[in-house]
Amino acid sequence: MCAAAPFECFVLLAEMRTGSNFLEDNLNAVPGLACHGEAFNPHFVGHKGQHTLFGIDQAARDRDPGLLLDAMRRDSPGLAGFRFFHDHDPRVLARVLDDRRCAKIVLTRNPAESYVSRKIAARTDQWRLTDMKHARRARIRFDADEFADHLDRLQGFQLRLMRTLQTSGQTAFYLGYEDIGDIAVLNGLLRFLGVEARLDAVSDRLKKQNPEPLSEKVENFAEMEAALGPLDRFDLSRTPCFEPRRGPAVPFHVAAPESPLLFLPVRGGPVARVEAWLAALDGAGPDALRRGFTHKTLRQWLRQTPGHRVFTVVTHPLARAHAAFVAHILPTGPGSFPVIRAALRRSYGVPLPEGAPGPDYDTAAHRAAFLGFLRFLKGNLAGQTGLRVDASWASQTRVIEGFGEVVLPDMVLRAERLEAELAMLAEQLGMAAPGLPPAEMEDDPIPLAAICDDEIEAAARAAYARDYACLGYGAWGR
Repeated sequence: MCAAAPFECFVLLAEMRTGSNFLEDNLNAVPGLACHGEAFNPHFVGHKGQHTLFGIDQAARDRDPGLLLDAMRRDSPGLAGFRFFHDHDPRVLARVLDDRRCAKIVLTRNPAESYVSRKIAARTDQWRLTDMKHARRARIRFDADEFADHLDRLQGFQLRLMRTLQTSGQTAFYLGYEDIGDIAVLNGLLRFLGVEARLDAVSDRLKKQNPEPLSEKVENFAEMEAALGPLDRFDLSRTPCFEPRRGPAVPFHVAAPESPLLFLPVRGGPVARVEAWLAALDGAGPDALRRGFTHKTLRQWLRQTPGHRVFTVVTHPLARAHAAFVAHILPTGPGSFPVIRAALRRSYGVPLPEGAPGPDYDTAAHRAAFLGFLRFLKGNLAGQTGLRVDASWASQTRVIEGFGEVVLPDMVLRAERLEAELAMLAEQLGMAAPGLPPAEMEDDPIPLAAICDDEIEAAARAAYARDYACLGYGAWGR
């Protein structure tokens, strides 16, 4: 005998600008689930401009919201649900909270961020974003009294939810704003709902609208900090990260032939030089390096190699972005990314030449094209484009976080001081360091030094804010 499904419907209890649209988009990608928007919004039924749902118009719904609740549960294919905010029909809230067969999903977000996001959306009249090329920008002024009212409403609603669930002996599935991008959490939600299907990937249809830190979105940010107190309980100073998580990349880890050294390569850096040095440390060639690890064989190597050292190498973000640009975006031959290149020219306004750079491609043209690429990277790394974040320009902090799922580097070396730091690493193992092979001659049409200026530096810092902050980099030109 099969166990009965745990729920007959669900309600997503959230607020404006908490990511509820994004969560609904993911739920509606699951067979057996149907989320019908803000079904009890006082101004529309389900979604903006819609006034009928399941044959019940807005007037009939307002007279008796139970009609729509019953129709939704009865006529939806699979498990039906809707989004509910604090200012929606209160009669509905009372009914669903008392209904143990209605699953409760509670979605929250940092109140300061949701307040700023809502004011920006109201100013720009942009409430959803599917690609950064359509993004509208605005800065807002923080109003302490307005924020206090906003916070009181949110807290009052959350306290009512918690009290009702406690006194009725129910539980809810809680998510934070950042959790929506975590496939494991989303699949945990599906398990909670009793749905057999699982998601393979997070929906990429909707994009984060304003990924910048609050300090860049609020005109009177100092007043905001002062108003909210010195404890920074809303985490105003953090640099938000919406870049897709990266895996541990175990198959690309490289161990020395004999020495207890494991190298975790960061694409876009001096990988070939480090691998050649690693082989030379044991008097061997690159073919002797140990590659192709699996999770199992890596764990075996770690256990069987006492005193091992694990290291990676990071590069200045601006230099690494330029290397990725000249290797994969600017050219049209081997190693180039023609699909991304075409999209950059067509959709993101990057002034790349139509074909490979010709005789008329000068310093000014290179600077303009690279600056356009850096501005694209800011949106790409913030999850605002439909193009992949390639490993050659992914944030190095994100790459290292991915390593940490399996093994953490105990040393992070710098490409700018690579020979000295590799020698120090060899000395710690009691070994004589071989010389570092010279860097390969770069096939750059224009060197970075010829175009680097304050605007280029600022664009790189905007794209790689976390790398600059976490890895301690200053301006490349200095």
